[in-house]
Amino acid sequence: MLHLYDTATRKVRELALREPGKVSIYLCGPTVYGPPHLGHGRATLVYDVLRRYLEWSGLQVRLASNVTDIDDSIINRANKEGRPWQDITTSCESVWFEAMAKLGVARPTDVPHATEYVDEMVEMIGQLVDIGRAYATEDGVYLNVSSVEDYGLLSNQKLSDMLEGGGDRDVFGAENKRSPADFVLWKLAKPGEPSWPSKWGDGRPGWHSECVVMSLDLLGEGFDLHCGGMDLKFPHHENERAQAVALGKRFANHWMHNGFVVDAEGEKMSKSLGNVDNLLDLMEHYDPRAYRMLLLQSHYRGPVSVGKDNIEAAEKVLAGFDSFAARTAGVADATADAEVLTKFREHMDNDLDTPGATALLFDTVRRANAALDANAPELAGLVAAVREMCTAFGLVLVAAQEVPAEIAAKAAALDAARAAKDFAGADALRDELKAAGWTVETTKAGTTVRR
Repeated sequence: MLHLYDTATRKVRELALREPGKVSIYLCGPTVYGPPHLGHGRATLVYDVLRRYLEWSGLQVRLASNVTDIDDSIINRANKEGRPWQDITTSCESVWFEAMAKLGVARPTDVPHATEYVDEMVEMIGQLVDIGRAYATEDGVYLNVSSVEDYGLLSNQKLSDMLEGGGDRDVFGAENKRSPADFVLWKLAKPGEPSWPSKWGDGRPGWHSECVVMSLDLLGEGFDLHCGGMDLKFPHHENERAQAVALGKRFANHWMHNGFVVDAEGEKMSKSLGNVDNLLDLMEHYDPRAYRMLLLQSHYRGPVSVGKDNIEAAEKVLAGFDSFAARTAGVADATADAEVLTKFREHMDNDLDTPGATALLFDTVRRANAALDANAPELAGLVAAVREMCTAFGLVLVAAQEVPAEIAAKAAALDAARAAKDFAGADALRDELKAAGWTVETTKAGTTVRR
């Protein structure tokens, strides 16, 4: 059974399922006001691999991942550009899902939008006020975090140690809070801002109220797993959980957080530091699969550096795997090598040890190539095991590429030169193909080329 590190208990423990055979997961999705960056890509890829592995293991997965389509960042961009805020959210959401599709990320089962749930958020906030866990001020409604007994569980902090402002992306309404750590549930609108009605005045929900309402509505109390990047652990996830606890509701059973994307110096990539690389640019210049390949070789909880060198290295790995897929395209489906798949499951069930599982994939490809060369009987089982592992990873191998006629002609001429023992001519043709950006592989069956 899958064991994952649980942020709440700070232990690797079994992912206990509320309902046998089914997994309910909530993943905090994008705030749609700009292009996705590498951190977004890492989070979605990590949990896409998790989802695919669970489904490959025979479990039914329901993954809900929201779209935050009302937020200060959206309003600020709309005001700066003189555009309706809905134009920002619609265009940015479209870009987001196009980028995710290029990365090979499967679309979530549910994609709730914050603006679809405002009435439910108002209702929840009203309940918190009625039971004395929240209070209204002249600029909004705040949660009294001191009323939540174990506030700070996810961040492993005492309330007294919390940073001033403790809840919102900006220090909102600091002068109106009863305590610096209290966070906003409902923001009263300023003139010209988008707003919805409530008994406290027209306004909009706070960021932290959005996800708690959507997750509980779609997945129900005690859902299995709540996911997101390490930067969401506090304040966002802490404050989501606080609202559910304050209402006496069972929230997520297990909390999973992935590590940061860092630059070469080990700094977290962030907008404030100005070192965020745009995910769209990365996919324009490199094979989008390379990012998945790179992340598979890194444990999800640790930091990962993303740069030209390791992305290109990941592309080379993919080229080797694609070559393997081409060489074994004619190998019929068979029962996968049981020993290999047992080891694969052991790695993946051990806190999603994708580096260990990827090393096993490398080794299995090596063994299968050797078996192909030797025409060994274990070939079919090893090839099937490679195909199974790639399916579980969501890693698509390309067995064939379109080769221009002039390139194919040079490859054929290279074979003819070798057959005539004109090795100097064959070497010259090989060099020409390489200079044109093609990898050349010559075997007894002839010469194949790939980009």
